[in-house]
Amino acid sequence: MSGISARPEVAKTARNATLGIAIALGLVYLIWGSTYLSIRFADETLPPLLMGGIRFLIAGGLLFLWCRMRGIAIPGWRQWKSAGIVGLCLLAGGNGTVIVVEQQVPSGIAALLVALVPLWTVVLLWLRRSGTHPTLRTLAGVALGLVGVGVLALHGGGVGGQGINPMAFLLILSSGVWAWGSLYAQRAELPTSPLMSTAVEMLVGGAALMLLAIVTGEPGQLAEHAVSLKSLIALGYLIVFGSIVAYTCYTWLLKHAPPALVSTYAYVNPLVAVLLGWKFAGEVVTIWTLISSAVIVCSVALITFPRRRSVAAAPALPANESQGTSSGPMAAVSGPRAQ
Repeated sequence: MSGISARPEVAKTARNATLGIAIALGLVYLIWGSTYLSIRFADETLPPLLMGGIRFLIAGGLLFLWCRMRGIAIPGWRQWKSAGIVGLCLLAGGNGTVIVVEQQVPSGIAALLVALVPLWTVVLLWLRRSGTHPTLRTLAGVALGLVGVGVLALHGGGVGGQGINPMAFLLILSSGVWAWGSLYAQRAELPTSPLMSTAVEMLVGGAALMLLAIVTGEPGQLAEHAVSLKSLIALGYLIVFGSIVAYTCYTWLLKHAPPALVSTYAYVNPLVAVLLGWKFAGEVVTIWTLISSAVIVCSVALITFPRRRSVAAAPALPANESQGTSSGPMAAVSGPRAQ
């Protein structure tokens, strides 16, 4: 009878696990998708580099203190250096570019261009000395992604449906920096604790953004009376939810959900960003924007799912990221970030 009585407990545990995965994945979908709109609101009255530096220094500091309170050891020099390089690529180079560019580019368009990280990953893996030759399906995904960017550039991203601001193409280059940093994180000697690794990356990336803000004179541009409550709330949201809550959910998902399921946020986040930008910021969404969105999302799916399926049976590895740089084969897909 003990076997029969145990069955309801097993079923209950399975239901709880399924519910937990659904809640965590939903939070990652919504929060990371909404960070693009939050960045736009914060940009309205806060200097961009200064805002990014404050965000990551506070979030990284809080995570670092939390790790120390839980008894996690302070990383050694080699781990600090490796995590610092990742933080410079993902946060200062990747997210910092998003913050600056969103002053002139709609948040939804920024999210779509950042979603091109998997295309860069394919190219960078191919260019390695012992590079991985892409499959026909992967090449088709890359070609489709380029078509999506072309449609977006010609018709989908500007005021009145005109072409996107040339500054937006900086996001394509920064996506390459993000992809390189994510691939580097796979082989680098990072702190064994994902939370400590993230804390170090945020501290280094935030310090770099703060230094750039000082060099460019942004602190002098900050007039205290001109900072709006909306920008401050957006900054607080980015610190608490974008950089801490969503990352914690993502780390938990990597340990409890199939990699292919976790990777779906890479194509859901841009759609969330486009819809929120249209609804709450009055960003123009034309038929061309929707077409390019669908094309880019499909290209990411073509590139990602074959790789995810190949490792679907393997246990998910811990994350080492600012917002989501997993240690798995498609680490660069885990970018959002995380925003």
